[in-house]
Amino acid sequence: MAMYKIGEVTKQTSLTADTLRYYEKFGLLPNISRNQSGLRLYNDKDISRLKFIKRAQHMNFSLEEIKQLIVMRENPLKARDSIRQLTADKLKDLETKVDELTLLRNELQLLLNLCQGDENGCPIIEGLEDNESASDQKT
Repeated sequence: MAMYKIGEVTKQTSLTADTLRYYEKFGLLPNISRNQSGLRLYNDKDISRLKFIKRAQHMNFSLEEIKQLIVMRENPLKARDSIRQLTADKLKDLETKVDELTLLRNELQLLLNLCQGDENGCPIIEGLEDNESASDQKT
């Protein structure tokens, strides 16, 4: 089985050495074997797990959720319902964020359009001040 030093792993995964050590401490990686000098040695299974972690992060799973997914990964058929629920929850969160970003984009586009022909002030600043006043009233 091939063994890789931490520098080789950082090149393969584009993760920093600090990140690798953190993942081990956080429990995303099992205790990494060490050579006689105490240097960490990663195997192909560790590399596969790191790539899995990166992909899950790209899909916006938190480290805690990824920890759950790693456990489920060991027996995906048994954990299928849990995996589906976790993924459905993540999708719902993402859809909410997309809706919020769409509203923000529309508001910014409106302010930008209003600003093009207005010579009496700046609708962008006024729009931000109006939102500030509204948020002050809510608190």
